[in-house]
Amino acid sequence: MNENEQTIYKFYTAFANADVKSMCECYHPNVQFLDPAFGLLKGNDAHQMWKMLIEKSKGNIKIEFSDIKADQYMGSTNWVATYNFSKTNRKVVNQIEANFQFKDGLIIKHTDEFDIWKWSKQALGFKGLLLGWTGFMEKKIQKQAISSLKHYQETVL
Repeated sequence: MNENEQTIYKFYTAFANADVKSMCECYHPNVQFLDPAFGLLKGNDAHQMWKMLIEKSKGNIKIEFSDIKADQYMGSTNWVATYNFSKTNRKVVNQIEANFQFKDGLIIKHTDEFDIWKWSKQALGFKGLLLGWTGFMEKKIQKQAISSLKHYQETVL
């Protein structure tokens, strides 16, 4: 396992153990995180998102990862998060493809890709089934996710 593969392994092992500090040690200070739920987050906002998600899960999140690949500049892994969505308490099994770019031995760019419609059907139920495939719903999900993050940051920081 090369250094960048070890960084990915450390990140997801820490995630599985709810160790936000170790997760964030894998990120470059100028990290950019992108996914369908939050959109683009930079630097400390990405750190705070992971902290918020772990705290909201109250230890009831299962993280599995596999197929770690990386070279000197880029890497990838597949991971699955199983949890109950905090707003509806509905069970979600989210299958995610993660891609990374590295700088100075740390993750500078982290992009998670998953099917937002599949996620919204699980998390939101009938409403997600009907509207989860639309750009309107994706923007609404992102707006709510960012609002939750901002509220979390205001109460914690």
